[in-house]
Amino acid sequence: MFSGIIEHIGRIKTVEPRDQAILLQVETGLADMDLGESIAVNGVCLTVAAYDSTGLADFFVSAETLSRTALGRLKEGVRVNLERASTPATRLSGHIVQGHVDGLATLVSVDAVGESHHIVFRLPAALRGYVVEKGSIALDGISLTVNEVSDITDGAFTIALMIIPHTWDHTGLSEIVPGTSANVEVDVLAKYVESLLKYGVRS
Repeated sequence: MFSGIIEHIGRIKTVEPRDQAILLQVETGLADMDLGESIAVNGVCLTVAAYDSTGLADFFVSAETLSRTALGRLKEGVRVNLERASTPATRLSGHIVQGHVDGLATLVSVDAVGESHHIVFRLPAALRGYVVEKGSIALDGISLTVNEVSDITDGAFTIALMIIPHTWDHTGLSEIVPGTSANVEVDVLAKYVESLLKYGVRS
C-alpha cells in the first residue's frame, strides 16, 4: 500500500525487452532496498528483482502490466516517480493508493498560472463514477486533488488539476507533454462503495 506522496525521482537506465515483457533497470537513489520489496514506479506496484549498493534496481514488467499501464512508454534516461510501500507508522499525507492501475489518462493541456500549473487530463468513461470534484486521484503514482470533472463526451471525460510548485518540481509531471499517457488509479474507497451498493451486505 502507498500514499501517493513521491519520495524519490528515479531515472531509467535500461529497458531490456523480454518475451512479451520488459526488464526495467532504474537508478532509484535508494541504497537500503530489500530483495522482493514493493516499490511504486510511476504509480505501478513493482517488485525489486535485484539491486546493488548504489541504488540500481531491476523490475520485471509482465505482459499483463504492460497492457494495462503506461510503463511501455518508458525509455532510457526518462525520470520516474518512486514511492516505497507505507508502514503502519506512515503519515497518510496523500490517500490510500494500491499501485494497481485502473486505466490510462492522456494529458490534454498544461498552462502556467503564476508559479503553479493548471493541467487537464482525458480519462476513459468507465472511470467517471469514481471521480468527484475535490476528491483524490493518483496519476503516475502522485496523489492529487481533482478541481473539476466534466461530463462524458465521446466515450471520455476530463479532469482539471492545479499543480503547486513543489509537486511540479519534485515529480515527473513537469516532463510530460500533451498527448502523453499517464497511469490512473481511482480512489479504492469509491470502488468498495460501488461493490456494496451492487451486491449488498450479507449478515
